[in-house]
Amino acid sequence: MTTLSIRLDPKVEKALARLAKSTGRTKSEIAREAIERQVALARFRELRKKALPFAESRGFVTDEDVHRLLS
Repeated sequence: MTTLSIRLDPKVEKALARLAKSTGRTKSEIAREAIERQVALARFRELRKKALPFAESRGFVTDEDVHRLLS
């Protein structure tokens, strides 16, 4: 595992410290989870953008179209 140093606005750091204390997690754990979510979201958006032309060509334009197929 590598180390990453970031600068936080004092208000954000204070809120992060309160959150860590109230949840029993470290600030690093909370930051790591947030970064992992952002990376996963970016990857999802990238894959969705690539898949969208194929889906549209088969009549899947909205999330409801997919839901209808799977229901």
